[in-house]
Amino acid sequence: MSAVPLTTRDTTMTTNLRPRPRARSTRGRLPDERIAELVSSARAGDQRAWNSLVQQFGGMVWSVARAHRLRDADAADVSQATWLRLLENLGQLKEPARVGAWLATTARRECLRILRDSERRLVYSDAPEHESSDMPPDGVVLLSERDDALWQSFTRLRPSDQALLRLLMADPRPPYEEISAALDMPIGSIGPTRQRALERLRRELDSQGTLNLMID
Repeated sequence: MSAVPLTTRDTTMTTNLRPRPRARSTRGRLPDERIAELVSSARAGDQRAWNSLVQQFGGMVWSVARAHRLRDADAADVSQATWLRLLENLGQLKEPARVGAWLATTARRECLRILRDSERRLVYSDAPEHESSDMPPDGVVLLSERDDALWQSFTRLRPSDQALLRLLMADPRPPYEEISAALDMPIGSIGPTRQRALERLRRELDSQGTLNLMID
């Protein structure tokens, strides 16, 4: 395949700038060496390499936007802007293997920009938005009754707990480095914070008398 310079800026590598979340799978994250190769190939104009990067990190970028409680329209704008920034900066990446962390940081900044520009305050609904494909904590596929009970308790958690649990359920699950960049949280605090968030969720379920619904 012949390389197409990015400077052409026509239709090259402009597809999939608004990737939407896909069904969960068992695939994992590619090794750092392979990610660095994809960045190098995409930099040279390889459309398939670009598409592979979008497939690898699209779910994570979307989860960052959802973790900031943006609605689907704004989350799509964040996704598009984040991938456009990567397209513009492929040639300047100093550590191609860490493109995931770069994307997470960029997505977080785009989220904050949208929230700041629109002066939007976070809004918490009493039910899940139907257009969202976020999975509940721990990746359990729940029946309708259990799903509703879990979501009611999940939305009562502090925003930082919700944001962390959402990112931990992205597919493939981002490494801690990317979660740290997305939430501006020290890597060492992610594990303990996750445990505390899940414990608060368990207590909330218990206080609502719905903990038994989580048990088969």
